[in-house]
Amino acid sequence: MWPSSRNSSSQPQAMRQEKKSITGSFRAENLIPGVVIGFIIGMILDLSQQVRSPVKRSRLLSSKVQKQSSVPGNGSDKELKMVLVVRQDLKMRTGKIASQCAHAATGMYAELMQSDRYLLRRWEENGQPKIVVSCKNQQEMNKITEAAESVGLPTFVVADAGKTEVAAGSRTVLAVGPGPKELVDSITGRLALL
Repeated sequence: MWPSSRNSSSQPQAMRQEKKSITGSFRAENLIPGVVIGFIIGMILDLSQQVRSPVKRSRLLSSKVQKQSSVPGNGSDKELKMVLVVRQDLKMRTGKIASQCAHAATGMYAELMQSDRYLLRRWEENGQPKIVVSCKNQQEMNKITEAAESVGLPTFVVADAGKTEVAAGSRTVLAVGPGPKELVDSITGRLALL
């Protein structure tokens, strides 16, 4: 009879130790890293799936643009770049220009994340080259925007919030591309480097 009572008294103690170790693993400090790691793995899988089988091809890869830019096949072997066009008539200081260029590049990136991940991935594989040039005024920026869109290049225009140097709604920087280097240069190649 004694041996059975010993086992019964030792079983609850073992169960208590097991319960302590299980409840200890469900603490917030143990759970949060797992959630973060799971999120990162999910993002990687999502991005890799888009690269392997792109659902939507870029406007750059249409037959009209391929003929104009002489991009063979799907254009994946061509160098891509983005050009940031800064208005000179606004007389923005260097820091303001840098900030507005960052807005243009990240704005274009965000749009391409939604509309054309295939093009975005190709540009990333090319090192995300960006060139900064200048234009005279809003009218010249509008002409560049129209020309870029007419050949199928993506564009993004930054409209300033008006909190510092320029009036609210001022169009400060135009992002052209990413796109095939030759095609982007045909639109922005005559503009002076900033």
